[in-house]
Amino acid sequence: MGILQDDVVIIREPEKEHESTIITVNCPDKTGLGSDLCRIILFFHLTILRGDVSTDGKWCYIVFWVVGKEKTRWSLLKKRLIAACPTCSSASGISYYCSDLQPPKPHDVFLLKFCCNDRKGLLHDVTEVLCELELTIKKVKVSTTPDGKVLDLFFITDTRELLHTQKRRDDTIDKLTAVLEDIFTTIDIELVGSETTVFSQASSSLPNAIKDVFDLQNGTSTSDSVSVVMDNTLSPAHTLVQIMCQDHKGLLFDIMRTLKDFNIQISYGRFSKKSRGKCEIDLFIMQVDGKKIVDPSKKESLSSRLKTELLRPLKVAVVSRGPDTELLVANPVELAGKGRPLVFHDITLALKMLGLCIFSAEVGRHVIGDRECEVYRVLLDEGEGLSLPRNKIEKGVWKMLMGWE
Repeated sequence: MGILQDDVVIIREPEKEHESTIITVNCPDKTGLGSDLCRIILFFHLTILRGDVSTDGKWCYIVFWVVGKEKTRWSLLKKRLIAACPTCSSASGISYYCSDLQPPKPHDVFLLKFCCNDRKGLLHDVTEVLCELELTIKKVKVSTTPDGKVLDLFFITDTRELLHTQKRRDDTIDKLTAVLEDIFTTIDIELVGSETTVFSQASSSLPNAIKDVFDLQNGTSTSDSVSVVMDNTLSPAHTLVQIMCQDHKGLLFDIMRTLKDFNIQISYGRFSKKSRGKCEIDLFIMQVDGKKIVDPSKKESLSSRLKTELLRPLKVAVVSRGPDTELLVANPVELAGKGRPLVFHDITLALKMLGLCIFSAEVGRHVIGDRECEVYRVLLDEGEGLSLPRNKIEKGVWKMLMGWE
């Protein structure tokens, strides 16, 4: 019993200008599938307007109403969504989908190095090219020399798994050379190992001064704008979770990845946007053992995490480092080892729009409290004097990350 491969994901583009695109996913179920699909949709810069999820624990049917952009590559999106579904097997010469719980193979990690003359917006332009090429940034080290040169080191993985070929490397170098617009540019790409070996070291702790900044934000992350209500009386088999909150970019992904971390299964769910940017989400959920969530401590833990993710899915701060100004962004990593996509892209875009230059940047994984986070540390170039107040920089970056820009 199965479904033809072409029917696993169906994308119906709008017939009229102001209508939304409808994405239908029909495949075997697995824990965390909703999170994986929402991550891909977020990576393609799509906005989810509505969502319906229905599953019996073995087979699921998911519908997303989304808004894309002129440059949205729908065929590539379909390919990536299909790849996220349980894998394909063959029967009688026809491709069918069946459940496969084998962990994915670790990607090869490549080191991208380039040196060129610095300019405003350079780092964002490079990041945008890497995103378009489906090269995922895992770690970054950016520095500026006294003579105005930049030396950038990107540890990247290739979604297409082709960067080991000369053609893929040449194509990547050509596109980067075009955007850098510098005849003195030097670019090199080399294999450094697999994800398991390159990033095998445990995450280190941050300096206390930086942890204190994020701890202070944790203590102030309370708001009446988020409501999470859990009810066990309305369904004989499920716990109903009702959420009301302000919309932001990646909202559904933040909810789904939280449920994935708690090993929670969704039997039925509905997501919709209301007026004034408000969202309503109803989820009928159960634990992996098929039972309701009746333990008060488990209910409180899940409710608290959902509120945190909906209020501050990312943490942003602008602080003084002696005479310098540093931008700090913390991106929590889910238990599967992935953080929210496109964070570095959005940070560099926000700084470019604010007209600010980057003197140095570093991305690494660190432990903050009881969670592992991708921490972005960006030292701003104050060579010509920082013309913007720090609170305006923080607000500008936050609005970009939340999709409110």
